[in-house]
Amino acid sequence: MRHAIAFLLLFSFLCTQAQRGARKHFYELKVYEYTTEAQEQVIDQFLGAAYIPFMKKQGVGPIGAFSSRGNDTSRVKRIFVIVPYDDIRKIPILNRQLMGDAEANAAAANYFNASSEQPAYDRIVTSILEGFRLAPTLQVPSLTSSINDKVYELRSYESASEKKYWKKVEMFNEGGEIEIFSRLQFNAIFYAEVISGPTMPNLVYMTSFENMDARNAHWQAFRDDPQWKALLAMKEYDKTVSKNVTLFLKAKSYSQY
Repeated sequence: MRHAIAFLLLFSFLCTQAQRGARKHFYELKVYEYTTEAQEQVIDQFLGAAYIPFMKKQGVGPIGAFSSRGNDTSRVKRIFVIVPYDDIRKIPILNRQLMGDAEANAAAANYFNASSEQPAYDRIVTSILEGFRLAPTLQVPSLTSSINDKVYELRSYESASEKKYWKKVEMFNEGGEIEIFSRLQFNAIFYAEVISGPTMPNLVYMTSFENMDARNAHWQAFRDDPQWKALLAMKEYDKTVSKNVTLFLKAKSYSQY
């Protein structure tokens, strides 16, 4: 037990040293809700031809864009967009500048000029996130499989109270959960606290895998891991998650990872 504690302390120290020079990312998680294929085409055109190129010129990225995997039979469909910023103040500034950018407007005129009778989307649900203490920045995954095979797993952990929420955040950071994911090569893209959004208190993180079989094998290794079992048995972290929402996503053709 003493060796395990010493290892966790060393890991936390090394992470802190490695990340000291890194500027923490804030994330804008935008979920476009729509109901028709025509809307999806308009949103795709906007994101791929206008939004991502505009943000790239501003030095913002890499931007991830995803849809649900498999046969999505729900009436309301969604496109998920994850945008990393090194300064939270840039979020409203760049969103306003985008509306007046001539190149963006020309590249996605149907989006910018959409009418109330034919809206580009039904709504946008936005959350603002802050990178974890020991995983402050977005990491591009190293995957080699096809876009159809790659699995992006987006998880949201809600808590019954702020106190339990902060213990879960601690469990990821100082508790060592991040380290376990890293050691088992989950290809984590980001870990973040939700600082403003429709469901709080909660945290959000995304892992990625070559395919669904690899995803299942990784999670089995996680469940069997002795370090995870020891962490899970700690009373202070008991029942820190009241709701787990897990989404399996597929990258859009214009996604930057």
